[in-house]
Amino acid sequence: MQKFLYITDQEEYTEHSFIGPLFEKYLNKHFDINIVYFSKYKVEFETRNEDKFIIPDQFRKNPIAELEKNGVNLDDYEYIAVRNDINILKEVIQRKPIHKYKVAFRLSFPKRIAKIQTDEANHKKSFLDVINNKIQTYTETNLINECDIFLPTSRQMRDDYLKDVKTRTFVIPSAIDPDMLTNNIQHEGIEKRFFYAGTLDKLREFETILDAFSELSDGSYKLMISTKDPEYAENLVENYNEIKDHIEIYNAKTKQELLDLIAKADIGIALLPDISLFNSSTPMKVLDYYSSAVPCIMSNNENNCSIFEDDDSAWISDFSKKDIKEKLDYILGLTKDEVAQVGAQGQARLLAVRNYQRIADDLAHQLNIL
Repeated sequence: MQKFLYITDQEEYTEHSFIGPLFEKYLNKHFDINIVYFSKYKVEFETRNEDKFIIPDQFRKNPIAELEKNGVNLDDYEYIAVRNDINILKEVIQRKPIHKYKVAFRLSFPKRIAKIQTDEANHKKSFLDVINNKIQTYTETNLINECDIFLPTSRQMRDDYLKDVKTRTFVIPSAIDPDMLTNNIQHEGIEKRFFYAGTLDKLREFETILDAFSELSDGSYKLMISTKDPEYAENLVENYNEIKDHIEIYNAKTKQELLDLIAKADIGIALLPDISLFNSSTPMKVLDYYSSAVPCIMSNNENNCSIFEDDDSAWISDFSKKDIKEKLDYILGLTKDEVAQVGAQGQARLLAVRNYQRIADDLAHQLNIL
């Protein structure tokens, strides 16, 4: 079986909904896969379970050299893929003529663009940031064009941020694992429980969603929020006295804690402002919701509309107080069985078009024909 090395940008012990199912479960039916993680706490190279390499953070800039120093023979690999880190990609490409492997680059999310747009929302963006972004984008484009295959989360992500990339592209979107579906636990009581998971900041304009909830005449709901910055959420909610009693704030520490919370909700919330950064891919939270058959109210964009049908497998809304309020009113008027049906249909739709097992089979084919 051909060998495949995946160099992540992740810390060891990271719970990752993409790397685990795609690379550790399904793609390894096609290739012998080794995965590289990094560690802030270790000072020496470590091999774990024979298929994972842990590299201390101090060697993050030169992981290929560190692998070789510790007896990993790069000649054994037919493919080496790099996740997000352009500096690591540069080293991998430099070694390519020596070891004759094929190179893939995975772009999961344009983090640099996200930072610039967040800084802009907080009035912190500088002219130097803009110039630096242009320089780095030019460098990234040139390096990706030296790869054998480019693996963005969506074609729109490539077209929006790396439009001059010409190398073969195979889109790997976020998806659901057909082996990891959980039952939706219907809570007792008449209220409908809405759930928001993820970051809260000025860029995401969560106030617009709270404004919509504050205008509802039907008070038979709870809004559950799980975020890594609960203090920010609490400060935000302080401005909404009329709905504070309807809001519960959580800080799920692990993926399992988050999934347990989601399973107890009725409707997931994945509403984000209409900007390219958010429109270019399906938020991971959507996949988490539908893994538990929890239907979702989501942004009206091309990516979401290509997967889901409004009022059938999801509820789709423009990002405005008026439109969100109207959609929330509609959902509150549905029976619990009608809500659950939308979740079941959305989950079935994702299993058909966003399924890690199928994606792994298609990726293996693409790699084999390079």
